[in-house]
Amino acid sequence: MDSRLDDLDHHLLALLQANAREPAANLARKLKIARTTVVARIARLEREGIVAGYGVRLGHRLEQAVVRAFCGLSVNAKGASAVMRALDRLPEVEEVWAVSGEFDYMVLLRCGTPEQLDALLDQLGQIEGVKQTQTSIVLSRKIDRRGAVT
Repeated sequence: MDSRLDDLDHHLLALLQANAREPAANLARKLKIARTTVVARIARLEREGIVAGYGVRLGHRLEQAVVRAFCGLSVNAKGASAVMRALDRLPEVEEVWAVSGEFDYMVLLRCGTPEQLDALLDQLGQIEGVKQTQTSIVLSRKIDRRGAVT
């Protein structure tokens, strides 16, 4: 985490991560500071890129209604940018990481059914520049520290 953050910033970030829709007045009460201070701190955190945005985190029921998989991709070096453009166009692609090791990219996929995942994997294998894929279906999430402030 950024060294310019003080304890109050860390506490504010933790509260926002728990509930980004919490009114500034409630945050101020919890932090025991003025509402205007909360508003100013949030504005500074956004301006400095520490808070990059706000979103919706899906609940457990909806999460169980999807099939997720990690797919390792090996790509031709000259085709990497074209592969990334193709991945960016697929709505089922949630995240892509460039990694070291056996694969060049790890892709997190999200589909409604196993059949949709099967068709998507066929599509990924046909992208120009993709040499090899290897897929592991997510069975369950054991630890989730997304959003944890350190």
